[in-house]
Amino acid sequence: TAESSGITEFEKCASTYRNWSKEILNAFKYGLTNGPTEGFNNKIKVLKRNSLGIKNFRRFRTRILHCTR
Repeated sequence: TAESSGITEFEKCASTYRNWSKEILNAFKYGLTNGPTEGFNNKIKVLKRNSLGIKNFRRFRTRILHCTR
C-alpha cells in the first residue's frame, strides 16, 4: 500500500487522503469547492499590490467592491 511503500511522497499523499477523505469525497459528490472564494481573495491581493499604498481605506474598499462584481 501507499502508506507502507517507503516512498515519502506516497506516504504523505495517503496520509493527506486519510485525514481529508470526507472533504475530498464531498467535493466530488456535491461539486462544490472554495475556488470562487480563493479567486475573490486573489483579486483583492492583486488590487492591494497595484494600489501602491493607498492611504484612504474607503477608497480602497470602493475599488475592491467595484472590481470584484
